[in-house]
Amino acid sequence: MLGALLKNITSRKKRPAPATPLRLHIGGKSRHPGWHVLDVVSGEHVDFVGSCVDLSQFRDGSVAEIYASHVLEHLGYQKDLSRALSEFRRVLAPGGAVRLSVPDLQTLCELFLDPARSAQDRFHVMRMMFGGQLDDADFHHVGLTEEFLSEYLKRAGFVDIVRVADLQGFDDTSRLVYGGRAISLSMVAHAPQAPDG
Repeated sequence: MLGALLKNITSRKKRPAPATPLRLHIGGKSRHPGWHVLDVVSGEHVDFVGSCVDLSQFRDGSVAEIYASHVLEHLGYQKDLSRALSEFRRVLAPGGAVRLSVPDLQTLCELFLDPARSAQDRFHVMRMMFGGQLDDADFHHVGLTEEFLSEYLKRAGFVDIVRVADLQGFDDTSRLVYGGRAISLSMVAHAPQAPDG
């Protein structure tokens, strides 16, 4: 009986690998050719339901590329942000890329402190910092700068970390301009290549 139970637990943990590595769009709001959407809420456009903090439904190295725009700021900086990035790193194939965009805390601070801004402008900037708070998930739990996000990525084992002007391919919040300023921090990082041998 114990053997059958252990076999059942083991078989549940093993997921069939896709024929080709996935391109995973975390938190995507619509379908894009060649991409599969993971979201915490099911929907017609959602291929996988789950949290980016727990990607156990995906095998190690089974994802070619991850795209996540304005997702990470919804995670707590004490545990969940590090967990999510570690999961991204685990599921990415060697050399696979993660493309991330978050509100740029430094830019938002500069916009907020600009004396030329009206009270209404500053209120809108504050909402970009802390989330629209339209539902229980619409809260921001961390503010990220290039320095902070780079360090989180390094700790998760990513390499070749660079800031980019545009993540390419998606017309979403990563391209939002407010007050003449791009408000997003967009970065690309890679899982290390497999060691020779």
